[in-house]
Amino acid sequence: MQADAMEEPPSILWGLDPIFSAFARLYIQDILQMTESVQIPGIYFYNSHPIYKVDVLGTVVYKRERDNFFCYGVDDGTGVINCLCWKGELLKDKDDGTGTAPAPSDPGVFDPVVELKKLKQAQQKRCRLEIGELLRVRGSVKTFRQQREISASVFYKVDDPLMAVQIQWMMDVPELYRECYDKTFELQSDGHGESAGTPLIKATNLIKDFIKQKSVSRFRPYDVQDLLQPLIFNQLRAASAEPEAAGPSGCQQLRQLLKEVLQILQDEGVVYRRVKAQDEVYHVTEQDKDLLIAVKDIIREDSKREKYSEKGCHVLHILSAVRQRHSLNVSAAALELVLKSLECNSDIVSTSDKHYTAF
Repeated sequence: MQADAMEEPPSILWGLDPIFSAFARLYIQDILQMTESVQIPGIYFYNSHPIYKVDVLGTVVYKRERDNFFCYGVDDGTGVINCLCWKGELLKDKDDGTGTAPAPSDPGVFDPVVELKKLKQAQQKRCRLEIGELLRVRGSVKTFRQQREISASVFYKVDDPLMAVQIQWMMDVPELYRECYDKTFELQSDGHGESAGTPLIKATNLIKDFIKQKSVSRFRPYDVQDLLQPLIFNQLRAASAEPEAAGPSGCQQLRQLLKEVLQILQDEGVVYRRVKAQDEVYHVTEQDKDLLIAVKDIIREDSKREKYSEKGCHVLHILSAVRQRHSLNVSAAALELVLKSLECNSDIVSTSDKHYTAF
């Protein structure tokens, strides 16, 4: 089934949808029913989201093997789709690794030949599946002989005796549908081919580039508002072609655009206001040496306490301590950027997704 070209967003805007560059975790039933783009074959649409890569988890219900690939039928409970899984060089070897590996002459001696054969056997076992086994596949969606299928870039057998992986999958996918897939992707274009969201995106990127290139540690709004004037000028020039259109002045638009950009940067943790005063000063998170030192000191000192000596400091504990010692306005997003920067510099190390300790 192909979509109407009038209903599709222009292809130049597809990259603005984050789902386009991700492996979408869709139900197989929806993959089979997606409409194909009339602009670019091989791109499909689910609820106006452009999609060409998917991630599925299901049970193998049929299999075929050829010299260069496997064909697995995968069923996730909503439908069955054919998955074309190409063999790597390892699986094309005439020696399939099923033979018995020769035992080393001395059990205490490491034999690289024996260990390599064991590794090859383990890899082959993960790629050769039987009916009833659980398979995860990531790849691009194709239509071959009028049938929808997945050309796998990654596939492997999932060992899930307690069904923990499947339960987690069944919890994650409905949430992705609610938060992402079922929300319509809308980017309306004006008469000049510009997306309604483009000025804000461009303005945000301009400020980010300025901060990065100039290594700015802090700034005030009037320091950067001149960077956004060309965007406002273009908008005013476009509006002048429509005499009947009335709207806010250029200065008002500039102030509003700058306000929205600064809010986005704060939400992303790129900047923060150490003190909320009438004189608006924005500190650049990754360039604020005082903040970096404060976080590093907190982790180094608290990691020595018995409570945190084993796993390290939890990120919420670090956030609470930073707000007490440095600034109440440090957000979780800003702290995450600081932790990543410190870890890249080998000042701290993560012991889990949420715990950090000092060397």
